[in-house]
Amino acid sequence: MAEKVVIHIFDSWGLGSWGILFSIMILTFVLGFFFDWIEITLIVLPVFAPIIAGLDFGDHIAKVDTVYWFAILMAINLQTSFLTPPFGFALFYLKATAPKEVKIQHIYKGIIPFVLLQLVGLILVISFPEIAMWLPRQLLQ
Repeated sequence: MAEKVVIHIFDSWGLGSWGILFSIMILTFVLGFFFDWIEITLIVLPVFAPIIAGLDFGDHIAKVDTVYWFAILMAINLQTSFLTPPFGFALFYLKATAPKEVKIQHIYKGIIPFVLLQLVGLILVISFPEIAMWLPRQLLQ
């Protein structure tokens, strides 16, 4: 039922397959600011995975591989939830092991390059799905 509502919303926006994918990726990234990866996975995947499975990305990715590709994109995107303030758990682990003179603000500034690297990796896997699909294809042969 929930996926029909979401499909209706996306159809009314007229985004197309790529627009829907990018909307889901942005939503997941923003949710990572406030929720842990488990909560995001339990909320987002059951609603959006069937929608992504029904989308057509043309020659960019085979229809059979779309769900696997989406799962890998989500995993990469969810990695950022460990690094993004205010609830990035890795930031608090780092703060707990850092010397007392290191403030949480220093850690927040220090993670910016790493979040940018995560986003570059996400863009690369979106642009070149073969990066992510090589291993699953080897295992499924």
